[in-house]
Amino acid sequence: MIGAVLMVAALCSCDGSYLDQTVITDLNEDVVFADSTYASGFLTQIYTDIGFDTDGDRFGGSGSMASNGGLQVACDEAEFRPSSAITTGMMFATGTVNPVTVTSDAWSKGYVNIRRCNKFLKRIGDTPMAEGTRQQYIAECRFLRAWYYYMLVRHYGGVPLLGDTLYTADDEWKATRDTYEDCIKYIGDEVNAVLRMNVLRPRTSGSANGRINEACCYALLSRMYLDAASPLHNGSGFGTPDTQPLLGYAAYDHERWLKSIEASRRIMTMTTGDYRLFEVHADDDSDNAPEPGWGYYAVQIAADFADVTSYGDFKYPYGAYQEIILHKKMPEGIRVCDLYCPPSCGGDRLGGYIYYDLAAAFPMADGKAVDDPTGKYRYDPVNPKVNRDPRFSNTVTVNNMKQMSAGEAGHMVYTCLGDGATEDAIYSGTPTGLYIKKMVHRNCAGNYFVEPPMSRPLIRFAEILLNYAEAANEYYGPSYTEMLGATEMGPLEALKLIRRRAGIEPGDDGMYGLKTGMTQEEMREAIRLERRLELSFEGFRFFDVRRWMIAEQTDNATMHGLELTHTGTNMNTGYTWRIVDVRKRIFRKAMYFWPIPYDEVVKLPTLLQNPYYENE
Repeated sequence: MIGAVLMVAALCSCDGSYLDQTVITDLNEDVVFADSTYASGFLTQIYTDIGFDTDGDRFGGSGSMASNGGLQVACDEAEFRPSSAITTGMMFATGTVNPVTVTSDAWSKGYVNIRRCNKFLKRIGDTPMAEGTRQQYIAECRFLRAWYYYMLVRHYGGVPLLGDTLYTADDEWKATRDTYEDCIKYIGDEVNAVLRMNVLRPRTSGSANGRINEACCYALLSRMYLDAASPLHNGSGFGTPDTQPLLGYAAYDHERWLKSIEASRRIMTMTTGDYRLFEVHADDDSDNAPEPGWGYYAVQIAADFADVTSYGDFKYPYGAYQEIILHKKMPEGIRVCDLYCPPSCGGDRLGGYIYYDLAAAFPMADGKAVDDPTGKYRYDPVNPKVNRDPRFSNTVTVNNMKQMSAGEAGHMVYTCLGDGATEDAIYSGTPTGLYIKKMVHRNCAGNYFVEPPMSRPLIRFAEILLNYAEAANEYYGPSYTEMLGATEMGPLEALKLIRRRAGIEPGDDGMYGLKTGMTQEEMREAIRLERRLELSFEGFRFFDVRRWMIAEQTDNATMHGLELTHTGTNMNTGYTWRIVDVRKRIFRKAMYFWPIPYDEVVKLPTLLQNPYYENE
């Protein structure tokens, strides 16, 4: 199979423009689609880029900086690693995004894969195979085509819809963008058509993990319709008169929230497939030692914990995959460790460095904010991991924290200045005094030979709960509840489930630190905070602050670090601290959307550029 995929990859190669023709090698398409193994390999190749846009090393550089961050460094989650090269992350941080130098990967990979889908759908009827298999492949391919269109729309707004057409040099090319409304309708119609085929399983498992299933369809609709109902697109009037139809609906429609709710409900009430949060509060690698929120860590590396099928009264027939709706399959390796680990653990930190601002947003163990005087615990900046939301220690590496290094599980990371300073110190190893830890396997390091699974979630049930909570709060209000199966659900109930799984203490009131009787605005802010924490570094924050139209505040601010200075020989005591400025991020109004790549606009002048980039 691997050989077939490699050969088919050559068949699919393109130079980047969505209108370019397929480059045919001696393994031509007639040969490929006359053989079911080759044809299956062709479809597998379309899966290859399925999660590239949220890869932690998405953005390219040069030389030793062959990759330099992803969406996390393009928003208020993380600082990019400095480089002599002009990188996309640097441009988003400094407000210098332009059509010439920003990466065009979303455009090029999106349309390359859409063309592959069209080729597959045109030719799969020629391939000898069981009809049931053919229909499943067609359904998967049509979903993938919708997925790549959604990726394009999320970046650029309305884009050219090609339908089933395979353009050649002799064709009259489509050189205009379709409206945002038409693009959303097309994607929704395609996904619903796939659902009507009724050939996808509710859940894929085992060797089929990573392939499209029925829940993926509803999840894409849940996410897309949430975007469409959000302030940026739902009648905001953003843009110039000629670009407004490309970027959103002409008028606000409250009913758009309901479409996201309905799609989320379908997943939340699936009996076959049984998607739930993976709520386990014991460390599977430490003889089941108690650890609140351990399941949050495990779902990031689900392949290693597929055999954790129970915890107390909870039964998880799919192990840590219980929560996973779709994930990106990748080979084993240490790339994630390279991206995020401190220098003493072998990391190159090209994935960036978490800002103190995000680290400080995690609540205390009782769910109260770090500056809330009514909370049970007091926040200590010198020991910020103590009595915190357990997700904190699964997301952030701070001073005096253990992390694997060269096989030493008890290796201590010190980010302080002064006595005992190491290569991990602030201003030496990190500009923020912190490192990213999310998705880093606890038993692996950049300087260790053990290679963990690198497959990562693209859609988790936690996102569906948060999508539902946001849309339900906007549509029904903060106090709304309903019965979904045997579960009472509403905006507040969804947040409580998320916090319970995180390992936050319920408190005497059972509210997990959440305020009682929240107004719609207070609930809106609570949901936005929970998305920021629960989904950090998974590619959501960059787009969330845009669809909420708050990027001019969140990404136009000074970001901070934590500077600790140590005196003495005892590394557990003797610290002073201060919060330091790291970067004044700059956000321009144009940056609510990505610019259409300059090369595409030059080739096709009628391909209207996004607003506020016209003179660049």
